[in-house]
Amino acid sequence: MAAHPDLHQHYVRACQNLGQPENPYISHVLQEADKNDKIWTNGITLKIPGNNHPEPVQRVTDDDLQVLASVLGNAVVVTGLDLRYNALTDAGAKHVATFLQENSTLQYLNLMFNDIGTSGAELIAGALHRNKTLTYLRMTGNKIGNKGGMFFASMLQINSTLEKLDLGDCDMDTECLIATATALTQNKSLKAINLNRPLLYSQEEETTVHVALMLKNNSSLVELHLCKHEMKNFGVERLCEALYENSSLRYLDLGCNKIVRDDVKFLVKLLKQNQTLEILDLTANRLEDDGAIYLSEALALSNRTLRALSVVSNNISGKGLVALSDAMKANKELSYIYIWGNKFDEASCRAFSELIQMGRLNPHCTDVEPYEVDGHLHLAEVSHGLKKHYYWTPSYGEVENKDANASLAITAVSEH
Repeated sequence: MAAHPDLHQHYVRACQNLGQPENPYISHVLQEADKNDKIWTNGITLKIPGNNHPEPVQRVTDDDLQVLASVLGNAVVVTGLDLRYNALTDAGAKHVATFLQENSTLQYLNLMFNDIGTSGAELIAGALHRNKTLTYLRMTGNKIGNKGGMFFASMLQINSTLEKLDLGDCDMDTECLIATATALTQNKSLKAINLNRPLLYSQEEETTVHVALMLKNNSSLVELHLCKHEMKNFGVERLCEALYENSSLRYLDLGCNKIVRDDVKFLVKLLKQNQTLEILDLTANRLEDDGAIYLSEALALSNRTLRALSVVSNNISGKGLVALSDAMKANKELSYIYIWGNKFDEASCRAFSELIQMGRLNPHCTDVEPYEVDGHLHLAEVSHGLKKHYYWTPSYGEVENKDANASLAITAVSEH
C-alpha cells in the first residue's frame, strides 16, 4: 500500500514554497482528513464552507486556493471539494480551471455563493471541455450573468461526463436559458439541472416553451428546478404537455412561480397519465383550497407514482388540507408531504395528527408535528423538506436519516 497522503504536511510545504501564510481553517480540515482511515477505500470530500460553523472561520481566498490546488493536484484520495460561501473571485476561478484540467479524480465541486463572474465562468466552463471526471458542479449564487451562462451552455454541447449542474441565482437571462435548453436536447449525460431565478424581462414565457420542447426530446434528465420563472397558466400547460411524452423526469421543482388553482388542472391531468414523476414541488405558489382539492382527487383516484409533494405556503385552508390528508389515506405511495405556511384549523390539525399517530405518515416525512394545548390540537413546524440541505450541510458529518430530506431519500442524483 502507498504511504499515507499526509495532506496537511503537503499543505505546510506548499505554503512555504509559494510564500503564502497558512489558512488555519484549511489546516484544520486537512488535519482531520489525515485522521480518516476510510479515505483509502471511499475517497473523501474536503468540506471547507465559509458559512457552516458556529465559530467564525477564515474564509478561503484566491491565494489560499492556489496553494490548496497545488496540494490536491495529485491527491487521488480527494474526490470532492466543498468551497461554498468563501471569497473566491475570477482569479480563484483560474486556479479552479487549471486544477480541473490536471486532476483526474475530483467528482464533486461546490463553489456556490462566491464572487465568481463572467470571466471566471468562461475559464471553468472551458476546463470542462476536457475534464472527464467531474460529475457534479454547483455554481449557485455566483453572478456570472448571461455571458457566463452561455459558456456553460456551450460546454453542455461538448462535455459528456457532467451529471448535475447547478446554475441557480446566477443572473442568467432569456438568451442563456434558451441556449441551455437547446443544448440539453442533444446532451445525453446530464441528469439534473438547476435554473432557478433567472432575470426575465418578458411575460411571454418563451423560456418555459423552450424548456418544454427540450423535455420532449431529452431522455436522460431526472431532476429539473425552475423556481422563480414567473410561470403562469400558459407555461404550466406547455410544460405538462411536454411531460406526457417524457419518461425520465422524476423530480420537478416549480416553486415560487405564479401557479394558481386553475393552472393546477394541467398538473392534475399530467398526474393521471404520467408514470415517472416522483417528486413535485409547488412551494410558494397560490393553489388555495380548490387547487389542493384538484390535486387530492388525482392522487387519491389515479396517480400511484408520486412519492413526495410540497404545497408549503400556498394559501390553503382547512378544507384543502383535509382533502390532502384524505388522499394520503387512499394513496399508499405518497409518503412525503410538506404543508407548513398554510392556514391550519382544528380539522386539518386533527387530520395530520391522525396520519402520524396511525403510522401512515412518518414524522420524518413531513414538516409539521402535532401538539396539544388545553384540549386543542395544533401543528408546529419541523425543519424537514425536499431541499433541507440545499444551502448547508451539517458540520457533524453525514446525514443519518435521509427521510428528513426527501430529495436525498428518493432521487439519488440529488446526492454527490
